[in-house]
Amino acid sequence: MPAIGAVRQIALSAGRDLDATLAFWRDVLGMNLHARFDPPGIAFIMAGDVRLLFTDGIPAGTVYLDISGLDHFHAEAKAAGVPFTAPPTLMHNDTEGQFGPAGESEWMAFLKDPAGNTIGLVERHPPQDPH
Repeated sequence: MPAIGAVRQIALSAGRDLDATLAFWRDVLGMNLHARFDPPGIAFIMAGDVRLLFTDGIPAGTVYLDISGLDHFHAEAKAAGVPFTAPPTLMHNDTEGQFGPAGESEWMAFLKDPAGNTIGLVERHPPQDPH
């Protein structure tokens, strides 16, 4: 049986305007172009060790990205006119530590890029001091 490793690449739609999609990821999310090949009109952005492949002709996808300072990012991006489909919201109190340290809470906000991909921004917060 082969040993499956970590996620290497995720394909996301570039829509009909690769430049607009890449500009959104650069200007709004601060993620820079890693490589681009024309033709065939594909581009890559690195999210840690995972390649995000942008190409036309595939359905829009959903990707979740870690972020620190979610509330600050949301306030600044919203003030700049970036439309969010959902503001920062508590999604899970990880009391058992299933997804990270026990007691942390997981907050998420959602937005869409010009190609229709959904981007979930995820931040984990340490347990609140009950005192």
